Amino acid sequence: MAPKEDQIAVDPDFYTLADDYQPDDFQSETTSLTSSIAKGRLENGRRYQAMKDNYWGPSDEQQFEAFEIGHLVFLVLDHNEPNPLFHSPIKEKPKHILDIGTGKGSWAVDVADLYPDATVRGVDIFPPPVTWMPRNCVFEVDDVLREWTWRDPFDFIHLRVMCGAFTDEGWDQVYRRAYDALEPGGWIEHMELDVRAFSDDGTLTEDKNLYSWGDIFIGCAKRAGQSLLTQETMRGAIEKAGFVDDRILKEAGQLQNAHWNTALEGWAMWLLTHHGAPKPWTREEVQVYLAKIREELRDPHIHAYELARRVWARKPTLEEQKAKEAKVKTEPAP
Repeated sequence: MAPKEDQIAVDPDFYTLADDYQPDDFQSETTSLTSSIAKGRLENGRRYQAMKDNYWGPSDEQQFEAFEIGHLVFLVLDHNEPNPLFHSPIKEKPKHILDIGTGKGSWAVDVADLYPDATVRGVDIFPPPVTWMPRNCVFEVDDVLREWTWRDPFDFIHLRVMCGAFTDEGWDQVYRRAYDALEPGGWIEHMELDVRAFSDDGTLTEDKNLYSWGDIFIGCAKRAGQSLLTQETMRGAIEKAGFVDDRILKEAGQLQNAHWNTALEGWAMWLLTHHGAPKPWTREEVQVYLAKIREELRDPHIHAYELARRVWARKPTLEEQKAKEAKVKTEPAP
């Protein structure tokens, strides 16, 4: 059933912050919610955000449900960790936290509950369908490739499942801006999935649609000028931006079947109908293909998994930055 344009209502009190914020300052830091942004645009029976034309992900009820299931999957993966929301060893009482690509906003809300004295900002190019959030949580609609206007430096910046959001140059720009926006000693953490499915026991054979699933979309994204290989490149890009003490965690496992089934069409529709090969697919062709993928996902004889990668790194302290600059000055020129 095609979503209606007005499925997501924008609450007039959509932006809520702690009692001590200054309304004039706050308004100057956010992008106005015009009706076009709130409604988005309809294509192939799905609703997409209206701020950027070349982003593949829908922004409708079905996709927000997939975001929520994905959030639960990550909590399950890290259920044995003291803090399943992130791994960065941030300071005990952070003041300002930023969640880039907040989606439905579940991570931002959970972190705001965890740190009631911190201001947690979630930013995305479409407003999340929320009618309530903690008083210290605020959602903003903006494109992080534009100039950042937040005044307060952040203690922690978080990103999760944003492959295909930017070009390689765009990722470099985001990481540089995150570096500049962090307090010295502050942390960045990026969690990303590999779009390909793998199998160690040979049950995912080459004749299966799921076998070529990831490569099809990697090709689509390349033709769109984007990359779905972010999990392979993000560690180097984060280091390039100047971060140190980067650590990496690579997890393999089968994500919940419900997550895939809910998200499949959102992942596939835009890329295949715009950049499918040898020519763009029709909506009907995509749906037939997805039906085959779902059938293979239900096959208990196929033991497939995808890889997840998490990188967290620290902005050097002022003392470390000065020591590095002094070292550069004293080293002889090549």
